[in-house]
Amino acid sequence: MEWMLMPYRRYFEFGGRSRRKEYWMFALLFLIVYVIAMLLSVAVGGSMDGSGGGGIMAGLVGLLLGVFLIGSFIPSLAVAIRRLHDTDRSGWWLLIGLVPIVGAFILLYFYVIEGTRGPNRFGPDPKEGEARGV
Repeated sequence: MEWMLMPYRRYFEFGGRSRRKEYWMFALLFLIVYVIAMLLSVAVGGSMDGSGGGGIMAGLVGLLLGVFLIGSFIPSLAVAIRRLHDTDRSGWWLLIGLVPIVGAFILLYFYVIEGTRGPNRFGPDPKEGEARGV
């Protein structure tokens, strides 16, 4: 759970590096919250296709999900940039995601590969601090 919430503790921190574990645990948190919101929306009579219905409770679930997504935008951007930094790439590489289909696969590859061992131009290796018990 600590790894899932770490990007919120580092809310506006765009510098430095983030391990794969931090990035993917944050992505898992996003998925869990989204699935729970969709299940709650359907449970209170809403629909998953956005066609409305379900009354005030489905609207409340949608509103809470919207607040979560807006509040998570900056941390998700920051952790993605720090993850790119861990692979010794500039945060500007996020823009490749704007290229249809291919860009998403390139970013996925960058997020999956192991980070640079040892320090790089963006800071010390985040795994080294954990190995020393810091």
